[in-house]
Amino acid sequence: MKFQLKNIVAVMAMALAFTSCSNDDDNNDSETGEGSLKIEFDNVYGSADFAANTAYTNSNGEVIKANKVKYIVSNIVLTKADGTTYTVPKTESYFIIDELTPASTLLTIPNIPAGNYKSISYGIGVDKAQFDLGATGQGNFLTTAQNAGMMWSWSAGYKFVAFEGTFTSSTVTTDTNFKLHTGQTGTDYNYATISMNFPDNALVRTNITPQVHIMADLKHLLDGTNKINLSEGATIMGGSKLALATANLANMFEVHHVHND
Repeated sequence: MKFQLKNIVAVMAMALAFTSCSNDDDNNDSETGEGSLKIEFDNVYGSADFAANTAYTNSNGEVIKANKVKYIVSNIVLTKADGTTYTVPKTESYFIIDELTPASTLLTIPNIPAGNYKSISYGIGVDKAQFDLGATGQGNFLTTAQNAGMMWSWSAGYKFVAFEGTFTSSTVTTDTNFKLHTGQTGTDYNYATISMNFPDNALVRTNITPQVHIMADLKHLLDGTNKINLSEGATIMGGSKLALATANLANMFEVHHVHND
C-alpha cells in the first residue's frame, strides 16, 4: 500500500512538473504582441577592451592613442528565423555611438513584433536617400549630429565615422595628431551596410527583452584588410585611403552573444 501511494505521489509530481514546464514553454514560444530589443556596441581594439588615450600598436608598427571614437548607426533591419523581416522606422533608426558617452553604446529598439530573430543589418552613416531629403527632411537628427560634431557642414554632409587621436612611429617620434573621418566625398558616398547572423536567436517577446552584444573592433579602421599607414598622411578625409577605410568597416563588427533574459 505504501509502495502504491508513493507511486501515485511520484506520478502526480511528474505531471505537475510537466504541466508547469509546458506552460513555461508555451509562454516563451508565444510570438504574439510586441517587445523590445537591446543592442550593445562594445568597442575593442584587437583582443583588448578599448580605452581612450591608451597606446595600441598596429601591424605597421605605429602606436596610436585615440581620444575620439564616434560612428553613426542607421537603418536597422531584423530578420526572423522564418526569413521575414522587421525594419525599424527610419525616423527612429539613426543613432550616434560615442565611446566617451557610455549610455550611447546601448540602444533600445521598441515596438518590435514578437518572434525569433536570427540576424541584423544596419548602416554606418546616413544613407543617401535620407540625405537627399535636404536639411529640413532630417528631423531632429540633424541637430543631434551637429551637437555631436558629426557634421562637416550641411553641404559637405555627415561624418559617418570620426576616429581621432595621436600616433608615433619609427619615423614620427613625437605624438602627432591623426584624423579619420568617413562620409561623402566628391562622387563617393562611402555609406556601408553591415549584416551579421546571431549565434543564437534573439527571442523578442512581450515579457523578454533580448540583448545583442556586438563587438566593434576599432583596429579594423586603419589596420584591417586594408592597411593604412598614418606616417604617409595622418589626415584621412578623402581620396583612396578613405575608400580603403570604408571597405574595412565590413569586418569591424561581430555579434559576440545574445542574452534572452
